[in-house]
Amino acid sequence: MTAHARISRTACAVACLSALAAGACGGRGPSTDASAATATATAGVAPPPATSPPRPARLHLDAAQLGHIKIEELSTRAGGGTIVATGTVEFDADRIARILAPVAGQVQDLRLNVGDDVRRGDTLFVLSSREVASAIAEHLASQKDLDLAEKTFAMTKDLFEHDAASRIAMQQSENEVAKSRARVAQTGEVLRVLGFDDSAVANSATLPSRVPIRAPLGGIVTERTITNGQFVGTESTPLMTIADLTTVWVQADVFERDLHSIAAGQKADVTTAAYPDDHFSAEVARVGTVVDAQTRTAKIRFVTANPGLRLKPGMFTTASLQIPGVNSTLTAPAKAVFVEDGRSFMYVQTAAAEFERREVEVAASGANRVQVTRGVAVGDRIVSEGVLLLRARETDGSSE
Repeated sequence: MTAHARISRTACAVACLSALAAGACGGRGPSTDASAATATATAGVAPPPATSPPRPARLHLDAAQLGHIKIEELSTRAGGGTIVATGTVEFDADRIARILAPVAGQVQDLRLNVGDDVRRGDTLFVLSSREVASAIAEHLASQKDLDLAEKTFAMTKDLFEHDAASRIAMQQSENEVAKSRARVAQTGEVLRVLGFDDSAVANSATLPSRVPIRAPLGGIVTERTITNGQFVGTESTPLMTIADLTTVWVQADVFERDLHSIAAGQKADVTTAAYPDDHFSAEVARVGTVVDAQTRTAKIRFVTANPGLRLKPGMFTTASLQIPGVNSTLTAPAKAVFVEDGRSFMYVQTAAAEFERREVEVAASGANRVQVTRGVAVGDRIVSEGVLLLRARETDGSSE
């Protein structure tokens, strides 16, 4: 081969290589991408799946753990609003007695202390008093005057019947009898006011100069300001206070915008911080007639039953009044709801021993229940007690 032929073949080869390089350096078209996808599929690599919302974690409980929770099936209840008012426990003014001294004297035979029970008519203490001695002496003197007046009248009447006394004399003696009887009645009433009964008044000759102070009602001694041997006067400071705590008052503040929904006789439910799980039956006794200019609230008085005397005067309370309505609402126990990161959740039973948390929206409903507006439906079975157990299981990672 000649040198000229070899040069021509070399130039042709270089031109072909340049063309191939230019095609390889160009932008990839659809055919190139399809080829890549085909190659990928051929290599056995699957494309990534589409994104889907995470499935709620399921919690499983064994038989022993199921015994520590309670399940409630959700249902609708009569609608209406709830008015919640805070207040304090007070003595029932119709069931409290403040004991004052009827006369000045010395306190004796005092054996009661604060907290002791007393019954109506029990002797609380006695007062030894000169005034009592004077009242007894006056009653005895009036009785003797009556005896003398009756004898004088009988004698004058006999003389008048035998024309030995004038009619005026007989009338004067009769008048003396009437005045003496009035005097005896007056002095006897003084002794009764001092605390002596009728039998003691009838036998006043044997009365000591000590007046018994008796309980006007049954209850508990809530205050005592005297001691044995102390001299007391007739001032208005109570010597002892007795209160019947089987019924108490709850004075609560209600906003003026809610007053139109409250009336005397309306039932209410009262709870306290001391007994959060106990509910006390109450009834609206009086709606205040004055609205506070600063707080825009009025006083509502509830008469509240006090079984076991657990409500103590001065306790803070919360009173809930149900306002009737025509719509039905879905409610759940307040203890069934827990909050995380500002969101509310419940545990819903999905199988016999399987539960899942579900986000819900709730609103206050009163009586330790909440109104559920989203997240669950009628017929769902929720955990009403034992939420902390399921939360602990979630923390331990006991879910699928």
